[in-house]
Amino acid sequence: MRAGMLALAAGLASLSLLPALPPAWLLWLALPVGLMLLPYRSYPLALFLFGLCWACVSAQWALDERLAPELDGQTLWLEGQVVGLPEQREGVVRFQLADAQARRASLPGLLRLAWHDGPALRAGERWRLAVRLKRPQGLVNPQGFDYEAWLLAQRIGAGGTVKQGERLQAAGGLSAWRDALRRRVLAVDAWHREGTLAALVLGDDSGLSPADWRVLQDTGTVHLLVISGQHVALLAALLYGLVAGLARLGWWPQRLPWLPAACALAFAAALAYGLLAGFEVPVRRACVMIAVVLLWRLRFRHLGVWTPLLLAWILVLLVEPLAVLQAGFWLSFGAVAVLALVFSGRLGGWSWWQVWWRAQWTLAVGLLPLFLALGLPLSASGPLANLLAVPWVSFLVVPLALLGTLLLPLPGVGEGLLWLAGGLLEVLFQLLGLLATALPAWLPMHLPLWAWLLVSLGAWLVLLPAGLPLRALGLVLLLPLGLPPQHLPAAGRAEVWQLDVGQGLAVLVRTRQHALLYDAGPRYGDFDLGERVVLPSLRYLGLERLDVLLLSHADSDHAGGALAVRQRMPVVQVLSGEAAALPAALGAAPCVDGATWQWDGVRFTTWRWAQAGEGNPASCVLKVEAAGESLLLTGDIDSATEQALLRAGHDLRADWLQIPHHGSRSSSTAAFLDTVAPTAALLSRGPHNPFGHPHAQVVARYRARSIVLHDNVASGALRIELGARQPAFGWRERAVFWREK
Repeated sequence: MRAGMLALAAGLASLSLLPALPPAWLLWLALPVGLMLLPYRSYPLALFLFGLCWACVSAQWALDERLAPELDGQTLWLEGQVVGLPEQREGVVRFQLADAQARRASLPGLLRLAWHDGPALRAGERWRLAVRLKRPQGLVNPQGFDYEAWLLAQRIGAGGTVKQGERLQAAGGLSAWRDALRRRVLAVDAWHREGTLAALVLGDDSGLSPADWRVLQDTGTVHLLVISGQHVALLAALLYGLVAGLARLGWWPQRLPWLPAACALAFAAALAYGLLAGFEVPVRRACVMIAVVLLWRLRFRHLGVWTPLLLAWILVLLVEPLAVLQAGFWLSFGAVAVLALVFSGRLGGWSWWQVWWRAQWTLAVGLLPLFLALGLPLSASGPLANLLAVPWVSFLVVPLALLGTLLLPLPGVGEGLLWLAGGLLEVLFQLLGLLATALPAWLPMHLPLWAWLLVSLGAWLVLLPAGLPLRALGLVLLLPLGLPPQHLPAAGRAEVWQLDVGQGLAVLVRTRQHALLYDAGPRYGDFDLGERVVLPSLRYLGLERLDVLLLSHADSDHAGGALAVRQRMPVVQVLSGEAAALPAALGAAPCVDGATWQWDGVRFTTWRWAQAGEGNPASCVLKVEAAGESLLLTGDIDSATEQALLRAGHDLRADWLQIPHHGSRSSSTAAFLDTVAPTAALLSRGPHNPFGHPHAQVVARYRARSIVLHDNVASGALRIELGARQPAFGWRERAVFWREK
């Protein structure tokens, strides 16, 4: 039986490894083959095929639900109901719309929309909206959050921006009740931690600031401040323990068997908490796991620990196969598996503090391979932080927050309990902030498969019981974590990455021993792409420091992410065409017209128009030459700056040109293109950007000269090996079934 369960579990989980979904005819062929194999000893293969087929069919349904290509960028009037809890931050209301209908078009069942300066929306309301629709698409980089995978896992078929709308129906139902309850919680004075309390009680994490997220990430405590399996399991365990304690004291009614009652009450509590939190995918997963554990406790303890865990895995993926696209799925099951491995079948007794400390450090080691595979930051302070934070949140904050929310109808009682819970959270965040400052999270570089396998084996060996042979070898096998980058450019060549940062620019130029970052991506309020995209990508590529951070000018779409990069990575020198306009914390020096230097046989030259005013014309231009092949980075120079560069007599000829000002009509003049004479051009812009970049006339000029255009919207991040005279590689070309090419 276990072999069949393992095969079915593997078939369901293998969806995450597929570069493309199999064609429908192949799936139809696999089903009868599986049926024929069932009566024989090959039944595990049959169950594997069934699991894989079901996962692929479910994924194809989600892909088919995406917005039709011909509707991408179109504005339509549609009607739908607001679901979930709308988020409002910095003047933008973000919400999900279900059952969207339009008169002349078929729409996905679930949309994720943004309304700039929109009204306060309530969950459960029905609206008629004019929406500019967008197909699901995110930034694609060597490292960073995969927005397209997340949207597919949520079965969101389109995004969009609301232009105007009218409310058709007032809020009602469970979602409206949750929304009203959230407003009550947010209205309480709780040491400015009302948003955190709403995250714990209702699963609404929109009240957590970027600084809060950074502290939680640095200390490995993110799982504590959003509703996860741990919170649901805790509530279930408390009620189970209450009934068990009453039975042990003899206070439980003799006519009512305590064990079935304890299991039923625990599961009811888990479901109630899940409904309060919106019953999102992580909560549904937790409820399934709790149901399996309680059933095991009630009737099937003789099966051991691993069979119920395997059954929970199967049930979760049968209900939602796309859960394999979410990091939380792997981490939650991985954590349970690590604890089962460490604590099951051990001889001798441990004190409570030994058990608690062992659980923390073994989770840090045991989940290390998953963190590396998922590209998540590693927290050195995680075991110590969780040693304090887990009981603090689980046994103090969460019970007080739930009880306070329940008692809000009683004047002063609920508010007082929430005030106390908020105070405890504030103390916890102060302590976690100290740990985060002392030991920030470490973003590991990408490991080759052989190194990852060695680290995984090392982590497994370290978790073995003390005294077993080869356990010490595990520490040695962890050494590949500190390996230097394996693929460095050859002497005289440069590796160039134009990162996908949307409507902005960030270009990494790396020689064998040095690295330069030209612009650092945009920042929009709290949304900092320097922190979210540029830094993770630099660390993924194995960079420990930057020799030069060159900011073409001070506009936020080019320099907005610079502070995040400067604060989280050592930078030897900062240069800019508008040094005086940048924050003093950057310590920027002016870009010098005609400055030149060499790194590892690669030549760098900067130019700046001396008579330029403020803004785009002041952009510092950089030329990189490697083994007879060259790249010209232009920032946001306009036509006047282009003419000034031409008059100065600089050698502007280049094989690769970064298209000035994202393809604006005010740049890329014919004379400039004729002088540079590139064979290929790099365009960095945001899809459906409000500026209309690139302008049709500019695109026509490039095409008239047979210049190959590489657009980050179509290609994602772009990699060039300067000096090898090879075509650019777009990161979007990496085959995964959920990503549009």
